[in-house]
Amino acid sequence: MNDTAAALGLKPGTPLADARAMYPALAAFDADPRADAILLEQVADWCDRYTPLVGLDPPDGLLLDISGCAHLFGGERELGRDLVGRLARQGLHVRIGLADTPGCAWAVARYGDISLVPSSDMREVLLPLPLAALRIGGETVSALAQAGLRHIADVIDRPRAPLAARFGELLLRRLDQGLGHEEESIEPRLSVPAYVAERRFPEPIGLEQDVLGTIEQLARELSRIMERRDVGARLLQAALFRVDGKVQRVEARAGQPLRDPERIQRLFLERLAVIGDECDPGFGYDVVRLSALLVERLDPAQQGLAGEDEKTELTHLVDRLSARFSARRVTRIKPCDTHIPELAAVETSAQFTRGELTSSPVQQDSLTPARPLRLLVKPALIEAVAEVPDGPPARFRWRHVLHEVAAAEGPERIAMEWWRDEQERPLTRDYFRVECRQGLRVWLYREGLYGRETAQSRWFLHGLFA
Repeated sequence: MNDTAAALGLKPGTPLADARAMYPALAAFDADPRADAILLEQVADWCDRYTPLVGLDPPDGLLLDISGCAHLFGGERELGRDLVGRLARQGLHVRIGLADTPGCAWAVARYGDISLVPSSDMREVLLPLPLAALRIGGETVSALAQAGLRHIADVIDRPRAPLAARFGELLLRRLDQGLGHEEESIEPRLSVPAYVAERRFPEPIGLEQDVLGTIEQLARELSRIMERRDVGARLLQAALFRVDGKVQRVEARAGQPLRDPERIQRLFLERLAVIGDECDPGFGYDVVRLSALLVERLDPAQQGLAGEDEKTELTHLVDRLSARFSARRVTRIKPCDTHIPELAAVETSAQFTRGELTSSPVQQDSLTPARPLRLLVKPALIEAVAEVPDGPPARFRWRHVLHEVAAAEGPERIAMEWWRDEQERPLTRDYFRVECRQGLRVWLYREGLYGRETAQSRWFLHGLFA
């Protein structure tokens, strides 16, 4: 119900037929709870400019913990005036309550005549309010009204045991929460960042170079804070608050703990290049916030005298590619502890996990036969001519082309693990490194042993050498 309907004397809960009987031209629209919830979440994102502790109080309320934040806006009263004024300019009707407890603030915002409640006056402010201000169910309010109890003053000094026995313990819990006798926490909608730096502008900015320059300045502030605590950021978020109320959040992930301002700025340069028009500045941003959402320990390290550390440069290159193309598209091959060729390596994210760059690189034993770096996704069945029982191939046909073998090394015999022997097990494989007269170098294997595992073996091409 809007203000015009309220001025006509209508109230929420009035049957639509009765309202139209009094005002035939009354306009009515079907409720859309989903759209209301989305709007509430958008307003909650916008309120993040005042405090990171913003909780939802559906269907139409928000709870903000402004402890330690009010002085940034000139005090609690000025913060409330700024909040109401900005939302009013966006076409929203707002009532606020500022108090020491969420319960008292909730009651004042909906039923009170003042918005700012001094700490010493909470009891006096709550006394004349209706019992519905205690956030109890409508059935409890009706039951209390039938007993002649309609205001908080009617129950606040009554014996507690009879009230709890007749109307439930929630009534007393809400009363204690409102007065501050029982703790009540606000569950923030978004996780609270570990480290935050922000910049506010008297005039909005809208150019990408201005946004990136601000991010670099904020990264320097974060770097100084994180350096004092020997940590680095693994997940960074830039929150861009537009003057029209929309909030855009851009995240960048680092493979290793990071606190270099220039590299942080380059990560967001790559992200903004991908997002493009989705990050429309509109009429500009008046607040830019940089947060370190995830941090890890980063001890000081001695840098090489010859130049940049290669491992650090590699990590930063992978981070930039992942920021531009997404982490799932930038992958690397990770070795596994198995001798089965198709299981010896897996494709994983190119961003290194903690400790991978500092550990010793995986090196192939010099006594182990060389293998192709990349294998075929599925070994290709070929026709081959070879000496029985275990001789190398003399020629083979692959993709309808006959190849004559000039040289061959092998066999390298590989049998599957014992727990793969029972059902649908692959047979023993004899691998050969083969070079053809045309210069093609391939990795072939014969499946099955003549006379012991199969009467007729099959040949496959499993990989190609560079």
